[in-house]
Amino acid sequence: MTLPKGDAVRPATDAMRQAVFSSIASRVPGARFLDLFAGSGAYGLEALSRGAAGGVFVERNAKAVGCIRANLAAVCKSLARDPHDLAVLNADATSVAVPGAAPDLVFIDPPYDVIADVAPKLFTRLTALLAGQPDPVIIFEMPGEQELAAEGWTCVKRLGKGSRQPTACFFKRAG
Repeated sequence: MTLPKGDAVRPATDAMRQAVFSSIASRVPGARFLDLFAGSGAYGLEALSRGAAGGVFVERNAKAVGCIRANLAAVCKSLARDPHDLAVLNADATSVAVPGAAPDLVFIDPPYDVIADVAPKLFTRLTALLAGQPDPVIIFEMPGEQELAAEGWTCVKRLGKGSRQPTACFFKRAG
């Protein structure tokens, strides 16, 4: 996987990605995804390799966007898959207009130091974006010591343990 030079991107660890996808395995084939703060594109690329129908990668760092495009081309080639139902957007994840159908799965892996600021905006936008989806899942990676409460959403599962360790929280609509 291609990564931009420097520390602009903190890719999800292989172990975390495997744990996440083990938890949502039956939901991935045929699903549409949205990979916010995509970085290297690891979550969305994993979804593609497991049968997702298509999706959108959103990343603000232009160098990282170039890496996502390269990684996406390589994955599509290895899967003999046409990339027509995939988009890579160089945009701010908190305000981007997402093209196409609403996603079934949303992966959010922001820089840890901005989570408290961006999470409320993201959940507000996702509530509107996902309104037509019957049972969307939001997977939000964050440090183990952090807690998120999002109006209209409930954390139904959390993977990972310990402070300063990455964890993934699975949010579904409340009620």
